[in-house]
Amino acid sequence: MACDHTFTLDAHKLQRRYLQLQRALHPDNFGQKSVTEQEFSESQSALVNKAYTTLLKPLSRGLYMLELQGMRIEEGTDSGADTEFLLELMEINEAVDEAQTPEEANKIGQDTKGKLADLTERIDAALREAELQTARALLAQMKYHANIEEKVKEKLREFM
Repeated sequence: MACDHTFTLDAHKLQRRYLQLQRALHPDNFGQKSVTEQEFSESQSALVNKAYTTLLKPLSRGLYMLELQGMRIEEGTDSGADTEFLLELMEINEAVDEAQTPEEANKIGQDTKGKLADLTERIDAALREAELQTARALLAQMKYHANIEEKVKEKLREFM
């Protein structure tokens, strides 16, 4: 995808490269080619899609970067999350559930975006310093906040 191997990246540059690769590899361009070329196009186009979606979002990008270093964060294995953090998340989740207006949900969403932006900066710094355990712990927190962000989006759709 012609990206630097860093946590922060230029999303516009990533998108341009994605579109460039898809113009060249998309299966629609290979309808009159051999079966082998069509299959190659399909597999390579799928890989480009996967790479793009992985790199586009900070959480999946960070998890991928840790995986490249031999670390994985498995679902349900964040036993290291401290009680205070988990209580805070429970309160935020309850607030989302109890939000009566789009404004209330938006406020929670904006707070969550701020926390995600802060985590993004901290993860970037940890990865630049090769502090993989710190990056791993911060990415685990990011997973929780990303889930809250999705829950807020669902709540806002309910108001429509």
